Amino acid sequence: MKFIVLKPGREKSVIRRHPWIFSGAINEVVGEPSIGETVQVRDSNKNPLAIASYSPHSSIRARIWDWNPSKIITPDFFKKKIEDAIYLRQSLTEKNRTNMRLIYAESDGIPGLIVDRYFDWIVVQFLTAGVELWRNVLIQLIQEKSKIQNIYERSDVDVRALEGLPLIAGNLCGKEPPNEVEISENGLKFLVDIKHGQKTGFYLDQCDNRAKIQGYARGKSILDCFCYTGGFSIYAASAGALDITCIDSSHNALELAKKNVLLNNLPIELVNWVEGDVFYELRKMRDQNKKFDLIVLDPPKFAPTSSQIQKAARGYKDINLLALKLLNPNGILFTFSCSGGISMDFLQKIIADAALDAGVKLIILEKLHQSVDHPIAINFPESEYLKGLICKI
Repeated sequence: MKFIVLKPGREKSVIRRHPWIFSGAINEVVGEPSIGETVQVRDSNKNPLAIASYSPHSSIRARIWDWNPSKIITPDFFKKKIEDAIYLRQSLTEKNRTNMRLIYAESDGIPGLIVDRYFDWIVVQFLTAGVELWRNVLIQLIQEKSKIQNIYERSDVDVRALEGLPLIAGNLCGKEPPNEVEISENGLKFLVDIKHGQKTGFYLDQCDNRAKIQGYARGKSILDCFCYTGGFSIYAASAGALDITCIDSSHNALELAKKNVLLNNLPIELVNWVEGDVFYELRKMRDQNKKFDLIVLDPPKFAPTSSQIQKAARGYKDINLLALKLLNPNGILFTFSCSGGISMDFLQKIIADAALDAGVKLIILEKLHQSVDHPIAINFPESEYLKGLICKI
């Protein structure tokens, strides 16, 4: 077997079972492994530690499949991982939840594989060289174990380019999905564009957090920033919000959000739609002295890489500062970060700084995380990417 040799001292993360090996940790590559090929990981004394997929173009040069260095990767290896992942979500399906993340990459032991279910459709993403090499085996197993025949691929994300892989999207098997797939979530209905929508079409990771807003929304004026297809707004409207303003830069997302309002038999006149840049629109509202009772900030990832964390922190502070200036006394702020490099503690510090500059006293009512179908692996802190706070002035 081809193998990589780590530099002295760089085996510590492997021993702690962190699944990533960066290029700077590698002293030697033996055997010229091809893209995605399985290699053995060895310490500086060439003692075997684990087996991993090799990615010559990525800064994450190897992703560990298994910490048994003698393990042979076969279709049965993936079969067991997929069975375990689906079993883990069984309690959700028993609660009639038919939309969920079935496989969450490293957290389910298959680095780079994302599998989302939307009722009768599966959407997959092959994000790394290792899973790309095994794509045909994985597609067959996903279809077999999920018992869903319709599989659509959304491997059209920039991280593939970092792996030296082309961006791909299209139907893999079964029926071609319609332009809009209807799903149900906590008794509410949503139309999902799995072909062109953000991520795999919908923010499944916010399912539990969307439901939280129902406890705060009745009789309130709501500002939903980065609203996408209206997830938080639909929940707020269903709970008796007084009026709602939705801001998003995407015309198509807002059009789908309008359809979602009507799909749930909610009054379309309840919502004011604003197509534009959130930073600009918040500043304009501040200058107009507008006020709201509850504001949702659910921005896209401001820090795709660790090198952008400080720039991202400034962005998070800016929008939270603007939001706090738009809140009425006793106002509620739902604020989120999906940037992996922004920890919960760091997010809290950012919001504290924003509150100080806004001249308001802020308390935390709840801390929020990604939904349970996006499990957090204790040996892989990067799997906890979504952090949120519900705060009150």
